[in-house]
Amino acid sequence: MHIAQASVRDLDAVAPLFDAYRQFYGQTPDIAAARDFLGQRMAGSESIIFLARTKPEGPAAGFTQLYPSFSSASLARVWILNDLFVAKEARRQGVARALLDRAVDFAREYGAIRLTLCTAIDNADAQALYEGAGWVRNESFTYFNFATA
Repeated sequence: MHIAQASVRDLDAVAPLFDAYRQFYGQTPDIAAARDFLGQRMAGSESIIFLARTKPEGPAAGFTQLYPSFSSASLARVWILNDLFVAKEARRQGVARALLDRAVDFAREYGAIRLTLCTAIDNADAQALYEGAGWVRNESFTYFNFATA
């Protein structure tokens, strides 16, 4: 497994995976918008994207995107694992677990006190992956959203 931090030169490899991820969550396909969104995040150093390939020069197999945040109570850095997706043809090969492991290593390298993520309530496969990788379900907080658009 080859996992590397993506750069702008990787946009054409990451964008189709990102668009497929968005479609998984019910969004309309729009590869151009997906590429533009990722490009803006990269250009502004607003996220970290790790790209997985099963072979160093092989096709993109999956990605994860992390956003920086902070814990006011702990006075420390936190990373939000916002997106994780593996191409259908690359599933059940350890790609997702390798991406999770790389995200954990990255967070530790940068002194974060934790990584956090959320997934759909009915996404049992993802929940099993996270729990199997040592992630702990949050039983202390309830999250709320407020739509502004």
